Parts: sequence; C-alpha cells; structure tokens
Amino acid sequence: QVKLVESGGGLVQAGGSLRLACAASGRTFSSLAMGWFRQAPGKEREFVAAISSSASNTEYADFVKGRFTVSRDKSENTMYLQMNSLKPDDSAVYYCAAVAFSGPYMHTYEYDHWGQGTQVTVSS
Repeated sequence: QVKLVESGGGLVQAGGSLRLACAASGRTFSSLAMGWFRQAPGKEREFVAAISSSASNTEYADFVKGRFTVSRDKSENTMYLQMNSLKPDDSAVYYCAAVAFSGPYMHTYEYDHWGQGTQVTVSS
C-alpha cells in the first residue's frame, strides 16, 4: 500500500513562497506518477500540478503556470511543489496523489492514493 505524507504548509503573506513536500513509501518511487491538488472550503478539489513517473513530463493548471514548479527526487522518494508569488486565492488544503502508471495525470479519478493534506494560508 502506498503511503503519502505531505509537509511544508503554513501561513505566508501574499507575494511570499512556500515549498511543499510529499514523501512516498510502500512502492518503488520511480513507478509512481504523482500530482498536487488543492481544496478550499466549499469548493471542489482541483488540479494544481503533476509529474510523470520518470520526471520527464509535467502539467500545470493555468492559474499556477509561471508561479509553481513541481519536481521529484528519487533519492529521497519525495515530490515537491515550489510555490512562488503566492496569492490569497491560493489558500487551501493541498493534497498529493499517486498512481502506479507513467502519467502525468490531471484528474482526481486517475489517482489511487492520497495524502492527508497540508494547509496553506496566504494573507493579504
């Protein structure tokens, strides 16, 4: 069973930066396509960014292009989301997800495994 644990969330001022991490265990890391999603109160969970199992391909939601960067480090079994130029609208619980296929994938139904989430709050 794949276990995903997010970290790195917190409170930051608008214009600031945060780096989220998602540590994976239970399966060979390089076999997993991974993604980041977020969910604000009263809203549906939405796609943020994704990276293929080989790290050669990435996808981003339009609203984060140029501000967020997804990456992965197989030596640490960890995926990252570098978030720059944060806005109050970026406030949400951020979830990482994984599936044992190549990817990248942009929809929640394409993923089998989910982390517990980490809160990101951006103050104005």
